[in-house]
Amino acid sequence: MTPGKDIFDYFGKKKMRPYLLLIGLLLSSITAQAQFNKAEYGPVIENSGPTFAIDAPDFPLNPDQEFKLVFDIHNSPEDPSRVNPMIETLARFLNMHAKAGVPMANLKVVGVIHNRASKDAMNNEYYKEEFGVDNPNIALMEALEKAGAKIYMCGQSIHARKVNPERLAASVKTALSAMTVFVTLQGQGYQLIRF
Repeated sequence: MTPGKDIFDYFGKKKMRPYLLLIGLLLSSITAQAQFNKAEYGPVIENSGPTFAIDAPDFPLNPDQEFKLVFDIHNSPEDPSRVNPMIETLARFLNMHAKAGVPMANLKVVGVIHNRASKDAMNNEYYKEEFGVDNPNIALMEALEKAGAKIYMCGQSIHARKVNPERLAASVKTALSAMTVFVTLQGQGYQLIRF
């Protein structure tokens, strides 16, 4: 190419037109074929934990494997009217794997609430008294408990965050500490999930 000439001048606009047309058709074809699945709720937790179906993933899922997970729920949204997405992760995990064919008997899920998330373990009466709104996590924690998940509150955070243990949600049980639950369950083959 000579200086000052662009690719169209070099090859000629007429010669480039068919190639540009072909590139445009290929790009539009690829875009048309790229269809994304819609997030869906259930089948375990119906109103929370939306997931996407993944058709024929390259990483194999063994539905006969036992999935033992302990989730670290240590943070919470600033807005007290929002569901804690860290708690919702338990629902997403259960929904995603049940939808993919893993039997519920193979899904062992535990959530451990501590640190800034401590407020989310409060019963509705206490939560409303503190924040002026209903606790948006109650229904989700109850559904998780019904599905077989367990939720523990760190006893150290109860005192550090001044949460009256008598005002915890009914689906939340207490533990000596979050660390105690993590170490104990990992010794029993659970994998720690921390976001």
